[in-house]
Amino acid sequence: MSVTVKHKGKNVEISRDQNNKATINPAFAKTSRKCPPFCIQPMQVAPGVTTVGELELLDFLSKGGFVIDNRTVEWHVKGTIPGAVHIPHTQIASRLNELGCKKGAKWDCSNAKKVLLFCNGMWCGQSPTGIRAMLREGYPPEKIMYYRDGMQGWSTLGLTTVEGSL
Repeated sequence: MSVTVKHKGKNVEISRDQNNKATINPAFAKTSRKCPPFCIQPMQVAPGVTTVGELELLDFLSKGGFVIDNRTVEWHVKGTIPGAVHIPHTQIASRLNELGCKKGAKWDCSNAKKVLLFCNGMWCGQSPTGIRAMLREGYPPEKIMYYRDGMQGWSTLGLTTVEGSL
């Protein structure tokens, strides 16, 4: 199984690492984190928002889907999912124009793109925070997907990552 996506103008093949001696990225090896802020996130972040797993994410990417790395730059530069666009959760509500919305007195999201957001994993609240901010601004929930397992799940499965950029 593999999917090829464009990342920064270059083709990148996403596949599972077949090295039986591979280990998880140390940034995602912890099983315990202080809560708050690193609290376990619900499966459904908000009504109408679809939670997806790796296969659904790969399918979305293979069809040219708009995937958003919703983490802060400090996390993003450590590695990201190929094909993802970096829009931090702290900025997403003010950047809805990049997702097909038009700014007026209020955001008009009638032509919003279908998007998929992720952060670090089931203990990370960055993409849930970003999703709730989008919903408050009027983004349609049925146009949002949430990859709850995030970079920890992606790394655990040995899927391809690329270096994030500033």
